[in-house]
Amino acid sequence: MIWVIGALAFWAVAWWLNVRLARLSLQGPARAVVPALFGVTLLVVWEGLVRGLEVSPVILPPPSAIGAALARSFAVLWVDVVATFVKGALTGFFIGCSAAFLVTLLIDRWPFFRDGLLPICNFVAALPIVGIAPIMVMWFGFGWESKAAVVVIMVFFPVLVNMVAGLAATDRMQRDLMETYAASYWQTLVKLRLPAAMPFLFNGLKIASTLALIGAIVAEFFGSPIYGMGFRISTEVGQLGLDMVWAVIAVAALAGSLFYGAIALIERRVTFWHPSQRN
Repeated sequence: MIWVIGALAFWAVAWWLNVRLARLSLQGPARAVVPALFGVTLLVVWEGLVRGLEVSPVILPPPSAIGAALARSFAVLWVDVVATFVKGALTGFFIGCSAAFLVTLLIDRWPFFRDGLLPICNFVAALPIVGIAPIMVMWFGFGWESKAAVVVIMVFFPVLVNMVAGLAATDRMQRDLMETYAASYWQTLVKLRLPAAMPFLFNGLKIASTLALIGAIVAEFFGSPIYGMGFRISTEVGQLGLDMVWAVIAVAALAGSLFYGAIALIERRVTFWHPSQRN
């Protein structure tokens, strides 16, 4: 009972402090204090409630047990991250996003591709990933190639849709001005329409960054060598090692967040002129 009371007391104090900090409108790196304090509060409350209510570790392990499993198996988890995130998710992400960009240019340059390719892309995007993943494993084997193929399918459509919308974002007056300068299609595309489409492209890339790791992990459930985050989750669940499962989930969330943050940082540098990036 002491654990529960302590956790609730910590939550109340942290809530009061977070409200005060949020009202200060912190700028720069100091803005990270509020979400960091919220995350610490969540972990403390989680630890206190699990220990105070004597929840079985099989149901929900405390954060301390998850941290211990993470420290104990760091070398194993690093190999899993390289196999799943670096080889599978990143490779599929770059292939899928590049293919979506090229198909968008085809759709934009020759309108008849819009009527032919977009419905097919719509159809592929609606396919259930749990049905596609085992097919990709049978086609490409148990290596990183099958995981990358699943990721390609998952990230292709979000980037395609956002790029199509982005290339149509310029207004008629801007396009008329380029015509008065006798600009060709490719000159208009490079100097006007692609820069205007950058915010839309990065929206698609950020969505795809979260889907890439999910697709790679799902693919490993249907076929993987003896390493990988999906393989580790399925193996540890069978052994009731829930602390290790949560450790893998934490590592996957951290890797996905860092990847998303890297894309957001690049977006800020590329689209500094856009109103959403201005302070």
